[in-house]
Amino acid sequence: MADLRPSPTIDAVVIAEPEVHADRRGVFVETWRRQWVPGSREMVQANRADRQAGSLVGLHYHLHQADFWYVTAGRARVVLHDLRVGSPTDGATESFDLGGDGAARHRGVYIPPGVAHGFAALTDLTITYLVDRHYDPDDELGLAWDDRKVGADWGLTDPVLSDRDQANPLRSEIPDRLRPVHPGES
Repeated sequence: MADLRPSPTIDAVVIAEPEVHADRRGVFVETWRRQWVPGSREMVQANRADRQAGSLVGLHYHLHQADFWYVTAGRARVVLHDLRVGSPTDGATESFDLGGDGAARHRGVYIPPGVAHGFAALTDLTITYLVDRHYDPDDELGLAWDDRKVGADWGLTDPVLSDRDQANPLRSEIPDRLRPVHPGES
């Protein structure tokens, strides 16, 4: 099982601290279970990314896709920002670490549609992410990683970004039609 807690900052984000089974052979951890997030859809695709220390990915968001992130090696600083129209936490930003040593080592995070998400590689890392929809380029949207209104704490001073992430718009430039609606507003 896992110790599950809702994000204290962003509605419908779930942080999972799975139970770790360790013995002299090593460690076993159940990293995802659909029942951890009531109402979630089946995860249909698994992805893996290896990033060098100093890399920054994001901020990305989807109108329709949810993600579950788990860092298998290294340490990432995760930044989340609620873009959902009608969300009780619209405009809220949260950052925390996944991976590394200590309490964050086996932590995972469920990110619902409409919550912008990104991570900074604080060390070389490997991150896996499960998604509940197959890749759809029309559902790959972005928000500027350095938008002052987002106020993200990335833990890096001079990050390395993709061309795509350098070109993402400020929150104030995102038209309402490209902002998802919170499920409570449907």
